[in-house]
Amino acid sequence: MKTLSVIILTYNEEDYIEDAVKSVAFANEIIVIDSESTDRTVDLVSKMDCKFASRKFDNYCNQRNFALTLTTSDWILFLDADERVTPKLEKEILEAISKEKYLAYKIWFPHYFMGRFLFHYTDKVIRLFKNDNSKFKNEVHEKLVIKTKVGVLKNYMIHYTYKEIYHFLDKKDKYAWFQAKMSHDKKKKATLFLLFFKPFYRFFHTYFVKRVFLDGVPGLVSASYDAYGVFSRYAKLYLLEKNLK
Repeated sequence: MKTLSVIILTYNEEDYIEDAVKSVAFANEIIVIDSESTDRTVDLVSKMDCKFASRKFDNYCNQRNFALTLTTSDWILFLDADERVTPKLEKEILEAISKEKYLAYKIWFPHYFMGRFLFHYTDKVIRLFKNDNSKFKNEVHEKLVIKTKVGVLKNYMIHYTYKEIYHFLDKKDKYAWFQAKMSHDKKKKATLFLLFFKPFYRFFHTYFVKRVFLDGVPGLVSASYDAYGVFSRYAKLYLLEKNLK
């Protein structure tokens, strides 16, 4: 019988971690990697049936690769603390790892924003994969290096994406700084094209091509914030170029 390890990365997730762990109780092992939380996260985890490790955060890629070294199962599922595996997804995951039609699977994530799930504002990300020494690359928007055909699971992962508007903006700002630093290290320049056309294209693609307009006002707001995130990335790159940060 195939075994499954679930990895959960945490930082100040006291409001979410218990329900996250409960939703993957079917796994053979649950590993929590904490980035030196200052709230009750570590205390809560210590009371649950989990493996625990603490590692100072440097970037998402290294954090995930460190977690991979602690697994002992045939398959790995990455879960964020604000995500939940539904009973239908649980059944599909167990069936997928049993049959091994593919060695990696993408899972759909509808965003939760302004009190509702946006089923047209979704991401499709590799989260379930065979434990075969795969590694992540890129400091931000880390990507798993997979050299095989990837399947797609049908059922959604519940994702409470943003707690409040301020959380949305704070997360966008942090990602923007990471991305700007990566671009700066690669000697990229913040051109007028990047500062103005890229944000416009992001809004158009999100709102019209992905049909986020069908998600109503929350869809419009999320598409606008997406465009803001792109503008912020290149604005921060400009600041780094001019040594203003």
